[in-house]
Amino acid sequence: MAKQMMLLLAAVLAVTQGTTIVRQEPIQGPAFCNGLDCPRFTVVSKTKDYEERAYEASKWTSTLVTGTDYRSSVSEGFMKLFKYISGDNESQMKVAMTAPVITKVEPGQGPACASNFTVSFMVPFADQENPPKPSDPSVFLSELPALRAYTRSFDGFASFDDYVTAAHAMAAALSNRTGYTTEFYYTAGYDSPFKLLNRHNEVWFIEV
Repeated sequence: MAKQMMLLLAAVLAVTQGTTIVRQEPIQGPAFCNGLDCPRFTVVSKTKDYEERAYEASKWTSTLVTGTDYRSSVSEGFMKLFKYISGDNESQMKVAMTAPVITKVEPGQGPACASNFTVSFMVPFADQENPPKPSDPSVFLSELPALRAYTRSFDGFASFDDYVTAAHAMAAALSNRTGYTTEFYYTAGYDSPFKLLNRHNEVWFIEV
């Protein structure tokens, strides 16, 4: 019996020698997504100044806030979306939080002019096919098509000035490229306000 076991073990070792056993793992985002669902992308190219990504199409829950102050506008939009995922929707269903919170910034025409801030939460993968409809008429479902984006990341508690600084630095690094829109840009925040260390923020330029 012992001899048979040894022969069986030898046979198994012979078959698996040099073979990599592949385990199927659940799809997970980057570490900066903090274990939450976040938009899927592949890295196309990377430099010290920016990362070019190819994003898959995805559905989002959004709200548009018009104002002259980034922080208060984003805060207003965030609270509307938080109510939506907390059950303020036609299905009265709680929806899982995702990352990042993105804001499409469409600058006003002048220093004292209002800008448009579209704040969005990604719909969790489990609900992408049939997300609950919002009850608040100012909240709506939207879709980002498959796209490419230039992104630049930085850490810390991000202010609007921090996003602007990152955007200017990326624009300077992309000075020899013209293939992205300058009509708007996105800010992206991935962390709870209570997280102190290893925070992750991004600014996105969308390729055209």
